[in-house]
Amino acid sequence: MTVTFDDILAAKDRIAGQVDRTPVRYSRKLSLLTGAEVWIKYDNLHFTGSFKERGALNRLLQLTPEERKRGVVAASAGNHAQALAYHGGRLGVPVTIVMPEGTPFVKIDGTRQHGATVVIKGLDFSGSTEEAHRLRDEKGYIFISAFDDEGIVAGQGVCGIEFMEDAPDLDVLIIPIGGGGLIAGSAIAAKAMKPDIRIFGVEAAMYPSFTARRRNEPPRCSGQTIAEGIAIKAVGEIPFALVNPLIEEVLVCEEADFEKGVAFLATMERTVAEGAGAGGLAALLAYPDKFKGLKVGIELTGGNIDARMLAVVLNRELVREKRLIVYRILGDDRPGMLSKMSAVIGGLGGNIIDVVHNRLALDVPAKGAEFDIMVETRGEAHAEEIRLGLEEAGYELRMG
Repeated sequence: MTVTFDDILAAKDRIAGQVDRTPVRYSRKLSLLTGAEVWIKYDNLHFTGSFKERGALNRLLQLTPEERKRGVVAASAGNHAQALAYHGGRLGVPVTIVMPEGTPFVKIDGTRQHGATVVIKGLDFSGSTEEAHRLRDEKGYIFISAFDDEGIVAGQGVCGIEFMEDAPDLDVLIIPIGGGGLIAGSAIAAKAMKPDIRIFGVEAAMYPSFTARRRNEPPRCSGQTIAEGIAIKAVGEIPFALVNPLIEEVLVCEEADFEKGVAFLATMERTVAEGAGAGGLAALLAYPDKFKGLKVGIELTGGNIDARMLAVVLNRELVREKRLIVYRILGDDRPGMLSKMSAVIGGLGGNIIDVVHNRLALDVPAKGAEFDIMVETRGEAHAEEIRLGLEEAGYELRMG
């Protein structure tokens, strides 16, 4: 089995006019932040919110008339599901999707809205795949892997063509790795168009399956990651064989890196990215010395993130930057105490967001109280200024 540049060019012609060509734009802010020249491909702007449309449509268009009548089944954490559901609906192909328990509601709802039958089964992607295979055998559906399929890989490779056509001077492409379909197709295309371009992959530390495969080690994958789109326990056989020789290095990122990527894309680029979608920026932030002075292309793979989770990530970044901070103060439990503390904080420009009054902590005197005061600040220096102000006013801070 193989996928060539000619296969990707054929896929490009096959899907032309049916999938949006997403923009590639230079990011001045992220370039200043990282020291690299950063170019972003905004695949979160696809109708279904992720890069998966190219591969899904290309594979559906390769079905025979008899296979279209039988319908297709797939396992997906959400993005492949929505792409298959949308384009299957357009083409009149029945689609059944098996999703893992814990899949974000935005992805489940989006898949159902496109007309697919959704089955929630399996603790993770592997469990969902087993159920999809069972339905294939029982119902006679055509199984379409999210990544381990030549038609999928060729379709995803159109992303690499578009990227290189819009930013031909790139030195580096950074692409998240789940099952490997996107990085395989994109690397084949990019290398065909510019042989000396360097390809870097990105994996979540909880699911380093490509890294383990490269080392001939069993993958140790588990846990709930914000990058659920690349939480794959076993990289696809086809993508791995195709792309392993083309990748210079796979960069493993921690949860905080993905969170920062999501937050910085929202605050600096005013765009929404899901955890896996921010993987390219996460790697750039975690390993800045590898890319300083280089022209770097980041594939923003998708933006399907729950509003609640986006809010949590943005607030957690405020905590990291100490723009939200909790001052734990031990004081007397008497009238006016909270007012006096508030006066100190307000006088120094802090904005009180929340107050918790604890009288039952056993390490607090019976006539005392513990105050947890959440304050919005202008940053770390301002937070320290408020801390010193409270101590100078005579308050005992137990945590800050």
